[in-house]
Amino acid sequence: MSRRRFTRLTAAGMVSLPFVTKPMSAVPHYSPVRLGAPVFGKYTTPGEWVSLLKKKGYKAAYCPVEPGAPKEVIRAYADEAAKADIVIAETGAWSNPLSEDPETRNAAIKKCIDNLALAEEIGARCCVNISGSRGKQWDGPDPKNLTRETFDMIVDITRTIIDEVKPVRTFFTLEPMPWAYPDSPDSYLELIRAVDRRAFAVHLDVVNMINSPRRYFENTDFIGECFSKLGPYIKSIHAKDIILTSSLTTHLEERRPGNGYLNYAEFLTQVSLLGDVPFMLEHLDKESEYDEAAAYVRSVAKDNSIPLLTW
Repeated sequence: MSRRRFTRLTAAGMVSLPFVTKPMSAVPHYSPVRLGAPVFGKYTTPGEWVSLLKKKGYKAAYCPVEPGAPKEVIRAYADEAAKADIVIAETGAWSNPLSEDPETRNAAIKKCIDNLALAEEIGARCCVNISGSRGKQWDGPDPKNLTRETFDMIVDITRTIIDEVKPVRTFFTLEPMPWAYPDSPDSYLELIRAVDRRAFAVHLDVVNMINSPRRYFENTDFIGECFSKLGPYIKSIHAKDIILTSSLTTHLEERRPGNGYLNYAEFLTQVSLLGDVPFMLEHLDKESEYDEAAAYVRSVAKDNSIPLLTW
């Protein structure tokens, strides 16, 4: 139950408060939410990169360098981030390890390995990719995507990537998709058990798993399910919104935070209860859109007394 709902029910006399104060251990601990987004503007040094993040008030960031960067450059960015208390949330290995084309598939697996190695070296919370697609579109739907055969392929590929790098302080993660594994909290847990590697964890994208009207309209409960089942494994979170359009068929569209139906008060409350996990804005075209999204997140946090990490 969110604090806003609890307050309304209490005021209405629908929640009875005990006369005995609960022990401090039973009081929820709300950690400041660590908001992040892509940076706009050129930077050539770690200091310039930090200045761009500071200008926007972000305390989390996407990885500022690519695989193959000189070790001294990677170390300089890692040191500057630590000094400024900026968490590097993730490296993005966006590619299709499930491609039916061997050359494309092998290149994708190498990209995942290289980005996981970069995440380990720079101290990012995780390396993230999607599991991929058996179809022509690398991130698109295909009848084979949700088969047991594909599930087993994902397990083998994920083990290969992790075993090649053997990360100690970072994790390899798969962003959920509406039409590919993992497509639900339960399928993510099934993958975690099957992969059976300490370095395999969760990248949470709630919106990508809202793939039916039921989950859309009951998204408050679904958000709670995601965090209750996946919480201990979550390393980074994507923040966006979703809208169900008026159509004769189910049509769900991604939106900027604040322009959809997602219960952001519940979303941010769950993030705050989780601890110090980056909350990353994505998929917007303009700097002004990111500014509007960040303003909305900060407004919801303020209205619901949810702490937000600031400079």
